[in-house]
Amino acid sequence: MRPAELIRFKQSGRAITMLTAWDALSAALVEEAGADVVLVGDSLAMVVLGHATTLPVTLEQMLHHSQAVCRGLSKPLAQQPLVVCDLPFLSYQCGLDRAVAAAGTILKESDAAAVKLEGGEPEVVAVVERLVRMGIPVMGHLGLTPQAVHRLGYQRQASDPRSQDKLHRQAQALQDAGCFSLVVEHIPGELAGRLRRHLSIPVIGIGAGADCDGQVSVTADLLGLTPSQPPFTTARMQGRELSITALKSWLKEQRDQGATPTTPPPPQAPDC
Repeated sequence: MRPAELIRFKQSGRAITMLTAWDALSAALVEEAGADVVLVGDSLAMVVLGHATTLPVTLEQMLHHSQAVCRGLSKPLAQQPLVVCDLPFLSYQCGLDRAVAAAGTILKESDAAAVKLEGGEPEVVAVVERLVRMGIPVMGHLGLTPQAVHRLGYQRQASDPRSQDKLHRQAQALQDAGCFSLVVEHIPGELAGRLRRHLSIPVIGIGAGADCDGQVSVTADLLGLTPSQPPFTTARMQGRELSITALKSWLKEQRDQGATPTTPPPPQAPDC
């Protein structure tokens, strides 16, 4: 799948589905489930690498996991979901050339077809414009932006008219800069709906209500694998508990069987 297909989905009213993956196993599950887009999200810093935020994950680690995700896809290329990789913190905030090098590395050394970056400030818009001119498809991300956790926290964003107007202007600027789609996270549903109707690119929500062109979710949250859930995601199964129970069952079986006593070898006659 190519990025332009998401715009055609919006035009035809087809809902877009996007799930995260972090290795070959999770990618295979997401592909088989039928997601349109696989996001190699920097949330893997927390889900997989055990960090408290997304900030510590490096470009090299994002590339490593993107390669693993792409190896996990088995359908013919034309039938595979679109793979989008998050650009990690400080890979695109330190100058246009560095941003192009980071995004280009992801596309050159993995089979990912697009990158995603957070924010809508003028510096970020300039990065988007440069990447798009260089032939690199870009997905935007506004609202709750985890890379800005120390400034914004994890609370709902754009709750007042002034911040909503700012987000609306940023969304338009990202579209004008060439983004092929936009993720909006943890914002009022009414604002997400206005963006969907105003923008020509798809608006993909997470914790932003149902009035979006599509939805994205962290796969580990949906499967109930994480110790705690975000406020806008409900686990579809208790994966963590089920996995622990299954493993405990196997361990108990092994312990109940006990180890086979070792019979010492008979004594050898001394050499004469």
